[in-house]
Parts: sequence; structure tokens; C-alpha cells
Amino acid sequence: MRDWVEGVVDGNGVLRVPGAGQSPATALPARGRRVTVNRAESPLAWLWSRGMVDARQHEAGERLRADHERAAVAPAVTMRWAERVDGGRGAAPDPGEAQLAAKRRFDAAIGAVGRGLDDVLWRVICAGEGLPTVESAFGWPTRSGRVVLGLALDRLADHYGLR
Repeated sequence: MRDWVEGVVDGNGVLRVPGAGQSPATALPARGRRVTVNRAESPLAWLWSRGMVDARQHEAGERLRADHERAAVAPAVTMRWAERVDGGRGAAPDPGEAQLAAKRRFDAAIGAVGRGLDDVLWRVICAGEGLPTVESAFGWPTRSGRVVLGLALDRLADHYGLR
């Protein structure tokens, strides 16, 4: 999915994009480098497409993101009236059980990464924050977030047994 929008990178390297319904002409600063970004692209996918994380790290991050999204989905509270394709034979997975299993996998993966690195993973992969935002939130020097994220993704890939 693509959601292209014009943004501005300011002097500090922070990307600013207009919010929903805002015009770029009024919402963006006048000074800075103009860029076009895809708001639907995750920060991890952006790093991978530019060779800043390898395929193993990307796969590990995508697995974590998928479990986070599955675990965050609320269970259905209404009945499902659609007829099953298999005629009702076989056990269909319970949505609540699938959500709990995803939550257990997510917690195990975050626990395997360890304290200090789990915050970076959650912010970049699950919350969708960019590395400059994470670096400023933690008070880190510029471009140090990529190194820490790489270490966290390596530990995560080891947890998943990725080669």
C-alpha cells in the first residue's frame, strides 16, 4: 500500500510530514529539504530497502511486528454466521487463543532480546517511530540508534533461529 505525501527534512534531520487533512504548504516549515515519503512504509522496511539492515534482521523484525499486531487485535464479540467451507468438520482456531498465543510469542521474543534493547525494538518495529525520533527520546548521539537496533535485531533473529 502506498500513501505518498510531501514532507520536509529540517536542519536537524527530522522528517516532518503534514497530518491528515492538512495542506503541505501550510503544515510544513518553509526551510528544509523537500522529500516525498510513503507513510504506509515502516521504518524497518525503509532501513532494509536501503541496505542498513540485512534480510535476516528484517525477517526477525517483521515476525515481531506480526505477533504484536495479532496480539493487539481484540477478540470478536459477535457470532460468526458465515458457513464454513469445510462443512463444519475440523477444529477452527479460536480467535482468542490465537491472540493469546501471539502475545506469548511476542513476550518471549522481547524477553530474549533483553532489557535496554527491547525499548528500541518496540519503538521502531511496533510503534513505527523513526530512528531520529528514538535517538532524541533516549538522548543518544545521532546515528547511534542504527547500531543499537542492529544489535537488538541480531538477538531477535537468534531467538527465532534465523540463519
